[in-house]
Order: sequence, then structure tokens, then C-alpha cells
Amino acid sequence: MDSLLLIVLAYLLGSVLFGEHIARAKGIDIRSVGSGNVGATNVGRALGKKYALIVFLLDMLKGLFPVFLARLYFGLESWTLFMVGIASVLGHVFPIFHNFKGGKAVATAFGVLLGVSFKVAFLSLIIWLLVFKLKGYVSLASLVSSASAVFLLILFGFPFKIVLMSLVIASIIFYKHKDNISRLLEGTEHTFSKE
Repeated sequence: MDSLLLIVLAYLLGSVLFGEHIARAKGIDIRSVGSGNVGATNVGRALGKKYALIVFLLDMLKGLFPVFLARLYFGLESWTLFMVGIASVLGHVFPIFHNFKGGKAVATAFGVLLGVSFKVAFLSLIIWLLVFKLKGYVSLASLVSSASAVFLLILFGFPFKIVLMSLVIASIIFYKHKDNISRLLEGTEHTFSKE
């Protein structure tokens, strides 16, 4: 398999915004509802938990599938896997099919992490659930879990390229959550039901 082809495939697959397509099929413009985000959280507000779960799983698979292929054909320590993981996330954040206006890539990033390590992905999910349970903020849970993933990969001795990939992805997630971070600092961030 050609590495450049896989990187392009990862970006293009990431550019498919399932939340927007599913909401549109139900007669809803997801960008005009709630937070205006195209991810699972906002879809859940508009369409219910079932559709939130569907969008989460589809967005997660966008990250998992190309990373799985990259790991299978090029190995865990390859620069190809590094680029494929980042391309998947960038596709969701800056999708070519949607005028480069995408989502926050938390589910897609989780899929990338799952393709690298089930153990680290599972622990990151536990951290996400704990923060959300304690604080009630999806944004805070996403920020803490994405940062935690970097430290977990270091703790378990993963290759430098994997740690660096995770750091780049976490930085993208933090950038996309900059407004949420401001609201968290100001004490005006909404909880799940209102975010």
C-alpha cells in the first residue's frame, strides 16, 4: 500500500462529517442548533442519544480505520502512521467537503488512539467519563482526556513518533476548544444539556 495514498485517504475520510449528514437527513441544520458543532454531543441535543452514539461511532471509525491500516502495513513506529493519524483529525477539523469548517475531532482522535493502543484508549475513556461525571462538562472531559493520552503513551513507553502524534492531535483539540477554555476560566461554560 502506498503511504501517500493512505494519508490522503485518511484526510478525505476524516472530511466526511457524519453528524451534519445525519442531522440533514432528519431535516435539521446541526450548525444552527445548540453549540453549532457537528459532533456527537450537539447531535445528541438535537436528535437524542441514539443518534449521538451513531455519530460518535462513525467519527471514531474515521480515525481507527486508516490508523489500523497504517499500523498493519507500515508499523507502529512509521512516519506514515504519524501522518495518517494527524491527517484523520485534520480532515474532521478542516474538511474539504464542507468548506474547511469542521468539528472538534474528539471522537476521531479517540479512534486514532484506539488504533494505536486499546489500553491507552480505554484509560483515556475512563478519564473522560470520570471528569464528565464529576464536573458535567463535555469540553473539560475532552481536554483532560486528550492531554492524559499523551502522558499515558509516555508512561507505557510508546515510540517517540506516537507520542509526538498524540501531542499534535491534543494541541489541535485544545485549539478547537479555545472558546470553551475561555468560558471554563470565566465560569460561564455550559454543562452537557446546555453546552
